[in-house]
Amino acid sequence: MSFCPVIIVAGPTASGKSALALDIAQALGGAVINADAMQVYKNTPILAACPSAEDKAKAEHFLYEIYDADYNGSVAEWLEKAVAVIHRLWQEGKVPVVVGGTGLYLDNLINGTSPIPETPLEVKAQVAEKLAKEGVEALHAALADFDPESQKKLSLHDSTRVRRAFEVYLATGTPISLWHKRPLIKKLPEASFLVIKICPGVAELDKRCFQRFDMMLNGGAIDEVRALKERHLSSKLPAMKALGVPEILDYLNGKTDYETMAECGKLHTRQYAKRQRTWFNNKLKADMVLPKCYDGAENVINDVKNLYKLLHKNAIGYKTTDNIG
Repeated sequence: MSFCPVIIVAGPTASGKSALALDIAQALGGAVINADAMQVYKNTPILAACPSAEDKAKAEHFLYEIYDADYNGSVAEWLEKAVAVIHRLWQEGKVPVVVGGTGLYLDNLINGTSPIPETPLEVKAQVAEKLAKEGVEALHAALADFDPESQKKLSLHDSTRVRRAFEVYLATGTPISLWHKRPLIKKLPEASFLVIKICPGVAELDKRCFQRFDMMLNGGAIDEVRALKERHLSSKLPAMKALGVPEILDYLNGKTDYETMAECGKLHTRQYAKRQRTWFNNKLKADMVLPKCYDGAENVINDVKNLYKLLHKNAIGYKTTDNIG
């Protein structure tokens, strides 16, 4: 059978995963695919640490800065686009290198996604109107009529998941709790995954997070947020919740001073990186784990090449499509 490789590079923010993915793509004749929920937005390339023009010239990059900040992207949409890019790269004889810190994206790509169909826009609008008029508490209570299992599990104040439960039931006639019990669907059943994750120590990661935030502030991040502020976008949009955006908005609105803004931004970046690190440590099986942030070490790329050769040999020799992670 043909060899259908997908290399996954995962890790918390500021761990060097983008640099590692680029080096792997160059070493193996591949292309980089974004799996970061904030890097899909085009209005904050500095705050989201999107690849530079120089990096993009070294290897093809896909799914970066594809949405405007006024758009609410979803995991399902990203997965559909990522699968299409991966198939295209396979046809061109190139190695897909998927990199990001959004665990949900990577989990859906590797292990499969829920069979719940996409919710029609008119249903989303209907539920959004109901939520605005009646409030999340009323919707939460109403779940008991058709999905008591979800009603018991969901927080009274979790408007996102409560709304989603309503949308799914109205669109399909089946409670979301029953959908979640159905087998996951793998969008790439033929893929051979090589999973690499970066799990640095807390002290090293904290230092890099703080340094990165200072560099972003000095590199134009405030101007990015000022441009968003002038558009009066909803604070509920994903792009408006990105690391650094709320803190800089408070500074621009006169609610805090520069020093406080910078400290809060660093703190929230640190907290986010810690959550990512915990998720990857506990949830993502890997073929290779880097205990330190990637700094361009040549031996790392050599190890990846050797693992890739082994993956190729096993995939062809044993005719398997299972994830080796």
